[in-house]
Amino acid sequence: MFLKSDSYMKKLCGEIRERCVGSKGNIIATGFFAEQLRSFGFEVEMPRFNCFDWHDHGASLKVNGQSFEVFTCPYSTGGKLKGELYTISNLEQLKKADATGKIALLKGELANEQLMPKNFPFYNPQEHQEIIGLLESKGFIGIISATGINPEIAGGISPFPLIEDGDFHLPAVYMKDVEGERLSAYDGQEVNMEVRAERIPSEGCNVVACKGEHKAPKLAFLAHIDSKQGTPGAIDNASGIVTLLLLGELLAGFKGSLQVEITAINGEDYYSNPGEQLYLKTIKDRFPEILLGINIDGVGYKNSKTAFSMYNLPPRLQETVKEVFSGYDQIIEGEPWYQGDHGLFLQKQIPALALTSEQTEEILKVAHTAADRPDLVDCSMLAELAEALSKLVSMLSNDNYAI
Repeated sequence: MFLKSDSYMKKLCGEIRERCVGSKGNIIATGFFAEQLRSFGFEVEMPRFNCFDWHDHGASLKVNGQSFEVFTCPYSTGGKLKGELYTISNLEQLKKADATGKIALLKGELANEQLMPKNFPFYNPQEHQEIIGLLESKGFIGIISATGINPEIAGGISPFPLIEDGDFHLPAVYMKDVEGERLSAYDGQEVNMEVRAERIPSEGCNVVACKGEHKAPKLAFLAHIDSKQGTPGAIDNASGIVTLLLLGELLAGFKGSLQVEITAINGEDYYSNPGEQLYLKTIKDRFPEILLGINIDGVGYKNSKTAFSMYNLPPRLQETVKEVFSGYDQIIEGEPWYQGDHGLFLQKQIPALALTSEQTEEILKVAHTAADRPDLVDCSMLAELAEALSKLVSMLSNDNYAI
């Protein structure tokens, strides 16, 4: 299993490299996952959704002959812009802004945390919606944001893109907060800004693989297959996908009383979570069939044990999970976390199990960056976790669980 684990990791992070939603790599990765699960005897469906592939060719910014280092906000539209620099530090200033034809520089408290995409369905603070609405309605022609680090939402990227939204239609760039302070000295002067980016219509899909009794209670396994642009996405989340592939092989001969569903969900790191939304739509009337939902994200980090956390599990199910994992030295009970795809089960009050690495702070430092490479992953831990999950399937199947 270790050799298979290593081979899968090299496929996903070496041969394919990036797996951004809508990209060629993403299409190859979902096809590969489907092909492997079919070879293990699973019935496979690949429900599709519309999206776009996004290409970034860089950005530039000049004021009064001075150049500033800027980065294109993910999913931004492109364009050449010329307008007066208008510096804004807080929401009250934004509300009062007279901004027609101007380019905004957002800094200070207004740029402390990444804004949720305006149509993001799962978490969208009212203040974020208000800021986005004002930026779009005030007459600005482009947006510059000066930021630092925001690991809880943006991962290890520093500076982080304040706006990461394919439904936001103004060209947008970001820069380091110290660079923003330097730029703010030119407030009121003419800015020349160019964003060389394009959105290319594309398609993506989830991969849903099933085995077992269709009317039986279901064990629903999830791991997101997509990655951020510019990262191999080894910990986030090729390691979760590799674990599902290993589990699928271990269950090739499964004939238990439960239904097993293994899903490579596609969109956790994409602005609109299209795979998650499609998953909810596809199984909306079948959530009561799920005995336990299991999400795998961020497992296998070297020098870190695998941590499981349980949500809404009845006592009997809790005892079974703990009994299985107690047989593995590298699997421990960890702290609860709510940023992953197990939230799809939680919002429907379905018992859920989440698996990640114990050292979450270390993972946040590399997530969404080029540093998230395969050499961070201990493939033997993925093989161990797949074995433990296979044992959990066996125990639950043989214990005559009912919904």
